[in-house]
Amino acid sequence: MVIMGSGGGVDAAMATEGGVGEFRDLDRPRLRKSGSAAEGALPDGSPEDDGGAPVADVRGRMDSGDAAVEPANFAGDNGGIAEIRETRGDRARGEVDIKFTYRPSVPAHRRVMESPLSSDAIFKQSHAGLFNLCIVVLIAVNSRLIIENLMKYGWLIRTGFWFSSRSLRDWPLFMCCLTLPIFPLAAFLVEKLVQRKWISEPVVILLHIVITSTEVLYPVLVTLRCDSAFLSGVTLMLFTCIVWLKLVSYAHTNYDMRTLSKSGDKANSEVSYVVNLKSLAYFMVAPTLCYQPTYPRSPCIRKGWVARQFAKLIIFTGLMGFIIEQYINPIVRNSKHPLKGDLLYAIERVLKLSVPNLYVWLCMFYCFFHLWLNILAELLRFGDRGFYKDWWNAKSVGEYWKMWNMPVHKWMVRHLYFPCLRHRIPKVSAFVIAFLVSAVFHELCIAVPCRVFKLWAFIGIMFQVPLVFITNYLQEKFGSMVGNMVFWFIFCIFGQPMCVLLYYHDLMNRKGQAS
Repeated sequence: MVIMGSGGGVDAAMATEGGVGEFRDLDRPRLRKSGSAAEGALPDGSPEDDGGAPVADVRGRMDSGDAAVEPANFAGDNGGIAEIRETRGDRARGEVDIKFTYRPSVPAHRRVMESPLSSDAIFKQSHAGLFNLCIVVLIAVNSRLIIENLMKYGWLIRTGFWFSSRSLRDWPLFMCCLTLPIFPLAAFLVEKLVQRKWISEPVVILLHIVITSTEVLYPVLVTLRCDSAFLSGVTLMLFTCIVWLKLVSYAHTNYDMRTLSKSGDKANSEVSYVVNLKSLAYFMVAPTLCYQPTYPRSPCIRKGWVARQFAKLIIFTGLMGFIIEQYINPIVRNSKHPLKGDLLYAIERVLKLSVPNLYVWLCMFYCFFHLWLNILAELLRFGDRGFYKDWWNAKSVGEYWKMWNMPVHKWMVRHLYFPCLRHRIPKVSAFVIAFLVSAVFHELCIAVPCRVFKLWAFIGIMFQVPLVFITNYLQEKFGSMVGNMVFWFIFCIFGQPMCVLLYYHDLMNRKGQAS
């Protein structure tokens, strides 16, 4: 029998007299590390236990037919003796008596160690148990909320939540959405004309300004003139904003390629200005906002994978509808305007709305940025699937805006921020301009379908500018967790629920149905 220690190896002999097997230390000459946990090593490969003493692995098997002695980790240091005795009766019952003698003279504290929850060691530890606890708590809390909601309001899901007889009245918005491809065709004709040198560069710029401006104003006027559902209006305005961003990228990129092709610079000799309708059509349906003649392509379409993602999309879309109808609507209807009335009552309503609103927001992100964009990329064999980064780990508000929506972030950097810097605009001013454009489009997507122009969405986005500098300071001063917590609080606990209440009550006041 051989006793191998993870901190040192010792050979031992087994004497069987009177049915008693004794493992005794014969010598302790050399150190030999154990190769794996199966040989008795600690899980982390450390040669020491909590007290720092060397660990040995006892492994033995009796004569043929006898029960095996299970491996056991024990500390044996200078003067420490480990003995395993097994009687025939114990062997018959499968029991082993392990006696360990740990001498008082052996030091119990041998190295500098941080507590697992200290600030220096917390990110070096595994938090799987705490993560499981959070899941259990979430299940328990939300189960209570589900039961409480059902007891108070009953089943609120209406038949035909997404589509109803009222949806038929939204046909002008649907027709407007179908006519949006006219504007990319107009932009293509302008590029064809300038390629053949039939129009000058200033005329090209003027025509593109007219095309992009009309593309935005036309859907806005249609939405305002039709008494359409909020969901239909939001969908049309989202398509409008996407097409506008693509048109700007198309015009700006072609202008840049024309400039580089005329410059005669050898470094840019590979840039060729070619107007191709096929490349424009692919760009208009591709999951990107930045135009380029060619894109990296994936080798094939995984049909089974697409089917699974579609199934997930249907499930999570239904989940969003369930949360909105069953939880958010009753809370909002039973609330008052947060800026008119008791402050504590407004805080209670915002906090109560924050949980279901957070679930809807996360479902929306997962459905659109992960499921839908990946489905579209797979069907078009679009290779670059970096639609988002790990924004949930954002250390500041600025990092969040750089990571959560990569198509818009790349467009902002490519067609707005760096062009501002090339025109000698200061970085801070370029940064504010980027947020200003984002705030305008957020306001269009929400205020126009609601027909309420109180600029709540615009103010909410512009409020991010000072928050970027505040959270950057907090990150440098106190570490990453402070900025991350401020980001979660501002977005999910306070900001979004507050905007929901503000727009709802302003909409009700506009309709003359104020609570």
